Amino acid sequence: MNADIDERDVEILLAIATEQSPSTETIHEATGIPKSTVHYRLNSLREDGVIANDLFELDLEQVGLEITIISEVWAEFDQGYHDRVGRTLSEIEGVNQVYFTMGDTDFVVIARLSSRDTVVDLVEEYESVDEITRTSSKFVITAIKDQTPIGLLADYEKETLLEAHGIEADVSAE
Repeated sequence: MNADIDERDVEILLAIATEQSPSTETIHEATGIPKSTVHYRLNSLREDGVIANDLFELDLEQVGLEITIISEVWAEFDQGYHDRVGRTLSEIEGVNQVYFTMGDTDFVVIARLSSRDTVVDLVEEYESVDEITRTSSKFVITAIKDQTPIGLLADYEKETLLEAHGIEADVSAE
């Protein structure tokens, strides 16, 4: 069942997308809709499930994850292999997306990494999976369109992100 969305709701949603901010003040400035109305509408859109969560997009270079690798992965066919191998691939640090595909390739994997050394680690992780028979990985030179929510950071250990900025983890604070 679709929620009842009207023109003002659409204006608010478009303002969030174009202004890249869920701020009531920013949406008010972009649309001219009173702040109290924006606040009420945002709450209603959340309650109706139209707004599922408050995600933020990241500049991956600023986070230290400037290398994008797209890998094709071939695996040995066996009953349920797509679940097993797919789960294993998705647990490798830096892997953000895993797709089981039709055609010549079994899986397409997208990883965001911090350095050439981590690319080597990624390939070694692929090679350590018994069912994987072959991989072919490509460096992305330029991203034409790449919208990345903040949830992507959950795919990394804290230390990896700190290391990407040359910061040592403070073990005494843990």
